[in-house]
Amino acid sequence: MKIKVKNLTYSEVLALPGEKPVKVKRPSRFFRALINVICAGELKRLHFRFTKVNMERFNKKQPCLYLMNHSSFLDLKIAERIFPQRFNIVCTSDAFVGQKWLLTQLGCIPTTKFVTDTTLVRHMKHCFDKLHTSVLMFPEASYSFDGTATTLPYGLGKFIKMFKVPVVMVTTFGDFLYDPLYNGLQQRKVEVSAIMEYMLTPEQIVEMSVEQINEEVHKRFSFDNFRYQQDNDIVIDEDFRADHLQRVLYKCPHCNTEGQMEGKGIHVTCHSCNKTYELTEHGFMRAVNGETEIAHIPSWYNWQRQCVRKEIEAGQYRLDTDVDVIVMKGTKAVYNIGSGHLTHDVTGFHLTAAEGELDYFQPASVSYSLYADYLWYEIGDVICIGNNAMLYYCFPKDSSVSVAKARLATEEIFRHIKKK
Repeated sequence: MKIKVKNLTYSEVLALPGEKPVKVKRPSRFFRALINVICAGELKRLHFRFTKVNMERFNKKQPCLYLMNHSSFLDLKIAERIFPQRFNIVCTSDAFVGQKWLLTQLGCIPTTKFVTDTTLVRHMKHCFDKLHTSVLMFPEASYSFDGTATTLPYGLGKFIKMFKVPVVMVTTFGDFLYDPLYNGLQQRKVEVSAIMEYMLTPEQIVEMSVEQINEEVHKRFSFDNFRYQQDNDIVIDEDFRADHLQRVLYKCPHCNTEGQMEGKGIHVTCHSCNKTYELTEHGFMRAVNGETEIAHIPSWYNWQRQCVRKEIEAGQYRLDTDVDVIVMKGTKAVYNIGSGHLTHDVTGFHLTAAEGELDYFQPASVSYSLYADYLWYEIGDVICIGNNAMLYYCFPKDSSVSVAKARLATEEIFRHIKKK
């Protein structure tokens, strides 16, 4: 999928007229039926099936909050297939660019990732109380990088308690293995399934504390797609399965060098020490030359998190890179304003561009995570910062810069601040 991009100066972007805010509507039955028809072939090819747990308690006439893990674009197609009611979808605001009318007809609710958004609360309440529709939310807010759950918002329990509607959890299996974000839109031959579970009744939500609700939700968001592959003896034998895996595994556990890993074919190689690893057909990392330091990809990713944490605690972490900058203001297009410079440390992000006309600082305390993405709308790996007024999509010019490390650092700096 691509996005409409125009070349403008930053001054021209600032001068653009404002737009009317999106009016959230009840999703169109016609468009939902059309999407089901469009998606049916792909889901049939993947032998998709789903299981219901405690759904006999579910009242179709009562709006509910659907929570779903986020592994690939297939998640939305699965939701359209299995949900018994019309539902609105919380989605990233950049999805509205160039297709505002269509997404409004589909009942989409725009929000800015990892930014406090009181409008979202108001829109969701409107859906529950006025439109009498359910709402689908991906609380992770971003696709999984390593096949495990990404950091959940700290206020999720409070959010659920506010609405007091039933909560249904949908967990998918196989969709990450089918189309992992790192692999450059290359899809594999994998079967996909899902479990739909009635998790919390309104009465339980009233009785439970925010902490208890958070604990219950976090328990459901405990999964590991690579472990699922291994435990279920799923063979992925495509010869491109390790392509671009350095996006996730950016640091060599043999020589500790960053930015020198390359995923190509079925191998990941460190060009600093020449250590090579094979991504096996069962999802393990196996050293071709020498000892295998870390065989499990999520464990490797977590080791990188621990390394970032040590850098932060030692006062050594810093990102300092030239970037290409795309700005989002409104939904008609996104605007390429040229080159800029981005830094990140324990104080936050600092972006400068347009010969100093753009000078944006985002404190580290404002967000628990980072909107970072691989091959964003087929443009490139991106770090997104900003606020509800304007978003800045920063594409590092240095290919050795890892947006995954920037996300890990953002999360660890936020935790460090909260701990202090």
